[in-house]
Amino acid sequence: MSRSYPEQNSSFDSSGLLRANFSPRTLFNNIMTGVAFMLAAMAIIPLFAVLIYVTVQGISSISPSVFVELPPPPMVEGGGFGNAILGTITMVGIGALISVPFGVMASIYLTEFSTGKISRWVRFATNILSGVPSIIAGVFAYAAVVLTFTALGWGSYSPIAGGIALSVLMLPIIVRTTDEALQLVPKDVRQAAVGLGATKFQTVWGVVLPAAVPAIVTGTTLAVARAAGETAPLLFTALFSQFWPQLWPPDAFLQPTASLAVLVYNFAIVPFKNQQQLAWAASLILVLLVLITSIITRYVTSRKA
Repeated sequence: MSRSYPEQNSSFDSSGLLRANFSPRTLFNNIMTGVAFMLAAMAIIPLFAVLIYVTVQGISSISPSVFVELPPPPMVEGGGFGNAILGTITMVGIGALISVPFGVMASIYLTEFSTGKISRWVRFATNILSGVPSIIAGVFAYAAVVLTFTALGWGSYSPIAGGIALSVLMLPIIVRTTDEALQLVPKDVRQAAVGLGATKFQTVWGVVLPAAVPAIVTGTTLAVARAAGETAPLLFTALFSQFWPQLWPPDAFLQPTASLAVLVYNFAIVPFKNQQQLAWAASLILVLLVLITSIITRYVTSRKA
């Protein structure tokens, strides 16, 4: 049995479906798209301006020797900042060892185990701590660590004190990013794990945390990037040194230690050309370290996801 269809109305006007390039709605959309693109470009321009300027100023002083030699005295060519690179890695590593476990565990407690009132107060305190100027963290670490070490006869300025100061700055970033990452894990995933007989600990450890690892690693990278570029806390805690940091004997580890940020600060304000050029080279290396770390982390976490 054949079925007949009504003939299409040949008088239908399809001109109304065409894009009107000069209609008020289309013009407004085009203008706002252009404004959004322009503002996005303006937000990126400062980043490229800093990268280009630091690269132009510091690339001429980069050589293999700057990574393995000590800072030079005034008006002496050559030298490097190998001790500052090692000191920066050491203190940022100490800060990460302190802040990452505490930050992740605090976020797990906030998201999975705390009551509403406690979590609100802890999140509020974390937001306040993230806005504290870095010099305040340096003063705190100086009073809590440096003066205590001095009273106990363990020395004064040290990479341990510098790492503790940096951990204070890293902690709120890690807590906030990890807290948000855990909240983004769907509740259905938790309920499915509980439905299969998993305990609360097994659900958090085996289901929630693995799902949030990419975002947690990204937050940790942001915290490390901020800590690596801080100067004020290290002026109060690690100070500076013209020598290589030593790990043995133990009391040698409790000595002033160089860092890239403090080296840039010290050498940028002196009137000696050779040290100023070395400060530009150290600035470039510091920017590249942060940039390369961020790129590697993004790549690894994207593959993990």
